[in-house]
Amino acid sequence: MEDIFTVFQASKYCNVSPKTIINWIDAGHIEAYRTVGGHRRIKKAHLEAFMKKQGIPIPEEELPDERKRILIVDDDEIIVETIVQALEEEEYDYEIISAADGFEAGLQVNHFKPHLIILDIMMPDIKGSEVCKKIKSDENTKDTKIIVLSAYLDEEKFRKMKEYGADLCFSKPLPLPQLKQEVAQLLGLIPDQRMTDE
Repeated sequence: MEDIFTVFQASKYCNVSPKTIINWIDAGHIEAYRTVGGHRRIKKAHLEAFMKKQGIPIPEEELPDERKRILIVDDDEIIVETIVQALEEEEYDYEIISAADGFEAGLQVNHFKPHLIILDIMMPDIKGSEVCKKIKSDENTKDTKIIVLSAYLDEEKFRKMKEYGADLCFSKPLPLPQLKQEVAQLLGLIPDQRMTDE
């Protein structure tokens, strides 16, 4: 099996930003192709040939699989599809699965061990506050980031969800560009704008 890198993996391998890799590809310095979904992919051999030419050191050890795992918990298929599509447009190569009810969500949290959960708290069998509390109080999942979605959230409910451990709360319909940015920030893939703006 030939080693294929995503832009994000290539950036880690070369120790540069994903944007730099994209610029090198666009300028024709690195050979790459696009997947059906439009994502750039680079063969390891092509990347290493470029690195040798540029004098960029090639890492000794293999790259660990650092793909960030995201679980979307929502019973609205259209919303799930919209979020999945938006996140898959990113260059970060997220691994994304979804759950349509509380029971399945619980199983996936234990099995899939997501780094981040996008949770609709208005589902019939889910008490959002309970889910947040449970995840944040469990030793194995306490570092999992939680983004809460709801069509009916006021400031008071937002505050309550934050108290229970939600990292962020969004009202539906959600602004996708903002969601994509918040996901990348929560997962530590880009600097937190809120910190730098202050």
